[in-house]
Amino acid sequence: MATIVLDIGGTAIKSGLYTNGELSEIREIPTEAKQGRDHVLNRVKELIADYRKICSFQRIGISTAGQVNPLRGDIIYANENLPGYTGTPLKEIMEQEFRVPTAVENDVNAAAIGEAVFGAGKGISDFACLTYGTGVGGAIFLNGNLYSGSSFSAGEFGAIVTHPEDRHIEQDMFSGCYEKYASTTALVRMAAAVDPSLTNGRAIFEQLEKEHIKSIVDQWIMEIVYGLTSVIHMLNPACVILGGGVMEQTYVLEQIRERLRENLMPSFHHVKIEKAALGNRAGMLGAAVLEQRR
Repeated sequence: MATIVLDIGGTAIKSGLYTNGELSEIREIPTEAKQGRDHVLNRVKELIADYRKICSFQRIGISTAGQVNPLRGDIIYANENLPGYTGTPLKEIMEQEFRVPTAVENDVNAAAIGEAVFGAGKGISDFACLTYGTGVGGAIFLNGNLYSGSSFSAGEFGAIVTHPEDRHIEQDMFSGCYEKYASTTALVRMAAAVDPSLTNGRAIFEQLEKEHIKSIVDQWIMEIVYGLTSVIHMLNPACVILGGGVMEQTYVLEQIRERLRENLMPSFHHVKIEKAALGNRAGMLGAAVLEQRR
C-alpha cells in the first residue's frame, strides 16, 4: 500500500512516497508561507497531484507545523510563520480533493513517532523530542505512546519562559520564551547583528574558528541548555532526542551534553542526549505510520 507523505514547515515542504517501510521520490520545495494559507495549500495539492501522475496511492500522511487536532485533522493554532493557517481543516480539504484517507499530525509529534518506530527512540518508552529550526518544537513519549495532553498541544517547549525580563505578551505571546533565544532563527539573528553576511546556520559554523563567532554560538548553546534543564527536571525521561539541521554540527551536541550535565541534579545524569537519527526524513516517516499508531 502506497502512502503519499508530506512535511509542511514554515520554510520548506518535503514530500515522498512511502511503500513497504521505505521512502522514495523524495522532493523539497519552498513553502512560500508569507504568501498565505491558500498559497501553501495550493502548493501541497500540486505536489500530491504530481505524485498521482507517477503512481497510485491509497493514503496521505501529513506532518505539519502548528498545533493539530489529529482526530479532526485541523490546525488548532499556528503562529506568524504560517499566516492564516490557524483553523485550517487540512484533513477535510485533502480528502475532498484526492478521495483517499488522510492523517494529519503536528510536525514534531510526527518526527517523534518516526524516531520511535525507525530511529533514536526505538525501544525507549519514555523520551522527549525537541527540534530547533525556525522555532522550537517538542513532543513527549510516555509508556511507549505519544502524550498529546488534554487538547492535543502537549510539548510546546518553545513557550517555556526563560527570559521573564523580556516578557511583553501584549506585543508577542512568545516574548521572553525559549524559542526566541534557542531556535536556529535566534542564532542567525545574534550572529547577523555582528556580521550581516551570516544569514544562515551553515555560514555561521563555517566561521566557528573566529573567537567572536564562537562566543555567540556558545551563548546560544547555553540558551538551549536552560530550556532542556527544565524539560528534563519536569519529565525525567530516559532520553532526550534533539532534531533540526543545526544538530548535525558535532560541536553543538558535544557542548550541550557537557553544559547540561553541569546544570542537572546528579539524580538526572543518567538521561541520554541523542541526535535525531532520521534527519529531515523523521516527519515524513512519522506521517507514514500515523494510522498504525492510533
